[in-house]
Amino acid sequence: MAPIEGRPLPPPTARPRPRVTVNTNVRHIDMLVPDELTTGRVHRLAMRVGDDALNRPVAIPMLAARGRKPGPVVGLTAVVHGNELNGIAVIHRLFDSLDVEHMRGTVVAAVVVNVPGFLGRRRLLVEGADLNHHFPGDPVGPPWRIYAHRVMDRIVRHVDLLLDLHTASTGRVNTLYVRADMHDARTARLAHLQRPQIIVHSPAADGTLRGAASDLGIPAITVEVGNPQRIQRDVVRGSVRGLRAVLVEAGVLPRRKVQLGPAPVVCSSSHWLYTNQGGLLRVLPGLGDRVSAGEEVATLVDPWGQHVESYRAPTDGIVIGHSVDPVADTGARILHLGAVAPEGSGLHDHTSASSAWRAR
Repeated sequence: MAPIEGRPLPPPTARPRPRVTVNTNVRHIDMLVPDELTTGRVHRLAMRVGDDALNRPVAIPMLAARGRKPGPVVGLTAVVHGNELNGIAVIHRLFDSLDVEHMRGTVVAAVVVNVPGFLGRRRLLVEGADLNHHFPGDPVGPPWRIYAHRVMDRIVRHVDLLLDLHTASTGRVNTLYVRADMHDARTARLAHLQRPQIIVHSPAADGTLRGAASDLGIPAITVEVGNPQRIQRDVVRGSVRGLRAVLVEAGVLPRRKVQLGPAPVVCSSSHWLYTNQGGLLRVLPGLGDRVSAGEEVATLVDPWGQHVESYRAPTDGIVIGHSVDPVADTGARILHLGAVAPEGSGLHDHTSASSAWRAR
C-alpha cells in the first residue's frame, strides 16, 4: 500500500505472542453427578448449558468439594442476576476454608449461573428476560427457558439442599437478609443458621430458582448479600459464617460449637413503598432502622429544588433495603419495609430440622 500524502507507512505489526493457556485443571462437563467426583479433593468444573451465536460453549463455572465419607450434597448458586457479585466472593472464601479430608458429603457451587448477564455486566440474561422469573424452564422454547431448564436439570436436582445467593438490584442497597418459607421447619432452620440481620417469611414464588427447587422437595432459601456490582468484604464474611453453620448442622463439617451471633429480626411479610410522582428522591432512614407508622421516610423535589411530596411509613416496620438512586420516575421504589413478627407467631423457633437434609 502506498504512503498517504507522502507520509511513511507504519512499521509492520509485531507478531502477537502465543496465548498462554490457563485453567488447564478445569474439567468440562454436561451434567453434575456428585457420586462420580473423586473423594478427598476440590474439583473445578465448567458446566455447559448452551452455545452462543458463534457456536462457542456457554459454561457455568463451578466448584465441588467432595469429602472422604458419604453425606448430603449441599448446593450453592450465585449470580442468577448477572450484576450480583457478592455471592462469588462468598463461595471463594468458603471453599478456601474447606478441609475435604474431614468432610462428609459434597459442597457444590455454581459460581456464576447467569453467564451472559455477568459478561455483559447486566442483571438480565438477555434483554427483557429475568432468569429468576423463568424456572424451572423448558427443554424447548425461548433461550431463557432452555437456560433455566438446563440449570435445574444439570445442577439443582442433584443437591439435597440449596442456598441461592443474591444482592440488591441496581440503584438499591440491602441489609444481609434471608427469604425463606418459615412455615417449613427445614427452610426455617437454614434461615436461622445463616444468622442474617433480617429474615423475611416468604413462601417460594413461581418462576424463582428457590421456588423450583422447593417444588422438587429440596429445602431452599434466598440469601440477599448486600449490594450489586461490587464485593463487600463485611457482608461476605458474615455470609460465610452462616454457610459454615449450615454445613456443621448438615453433618458435612465436623460438629463443633458455632458462634451464631445475634438472633435476626424475623418479619412476617414485607413490601415496597413507591413514589406517586417523579423528581429527585431522598430516603431518610438507614438500613436496619425501625420506623413508626406515619413517620416521614422520604422526600421528593423537582429539578428547581421545590418540594413535591413527602412519603410516610404506612405501618411500623424495619428497613430491609432502600433506593440510592435519586432520579425517580413515577412509581420508583423508595424502601423495602418489613413487618416485624411478634413473639408467638410461630416464625421464630426452629432448632432441629437438619435430619431432613441428610437424605432426600
